[in-house]
Amino acid sequence: MISRYEHAYVLDVMSDDHPGIVATVSAAVEELGANIDACSQTVLGGYFTLIMIISLPRPIDPEELAEHVRKAGGAWNLQVLARRAVPVESYSAKVPCDRFVITAFGKDQPGIVRRFSQYLASKDINIVDLYGDHSGDEFVLIGQIEIPTKWDIRLLQADLEQMGSELGFTVKLQHENVFVATNQLRLIHSAERWPSLSAAER
Repeated sequence: MISRYEHAYVLDVMSDDHPGIVATVSAAVEELGANIDACSQTVLGGYFTLIMIISLPRPIDPEELAEHVRKAGGAWNLQVLARRAVPVESYSAKVPCDRFVITAFGKDQPGIVRRFSQYLASKDINIVDLYGDHSGDEFVLIGQIEIPTKWDIRLLQADLEQMGSELGFTVKLQHENVFVATNQLRLIHSAERWPSLSAAER
């Protein structure tokens, strides 16, 4: 990844979820003269997590950076880690890959994430993003994965469906472009069905 400034750092923040954490962290980073080059944030089970890659025109001690963000959080008691960012060769650069989205849902039980992740690892399939949550007795798993082009997608789908059948799960594998296009069509259909709704209400 290309950073705006020469000195790049990875900043990791965790906390109980509250409104305003992103605003507070980004303001603290800006106070140091840093640029936010990339960020990813999520809330899971009431816990907030944020990872940023930031860069500065001057070097800074990682602990000084972390402490500055902690103090900005005040009574929120932010847990903050910082380290220097070094160039990392991405897995996707090693072998030709296509991005797919895997979805699986069924009755919640121990071992779901382990079974699917072990199978993907055995095929050198990289998990780029993963989300899992349960509602009542149901568990949903959604993953964005990089599949080496050498694999036959139909055979992978068959393997995943077989594993899902053993676990009582419905499993679907879609190319990322198909997944995005399908969900865009759903949004368009919803907008046509409820035209009175504003974008903020949808």
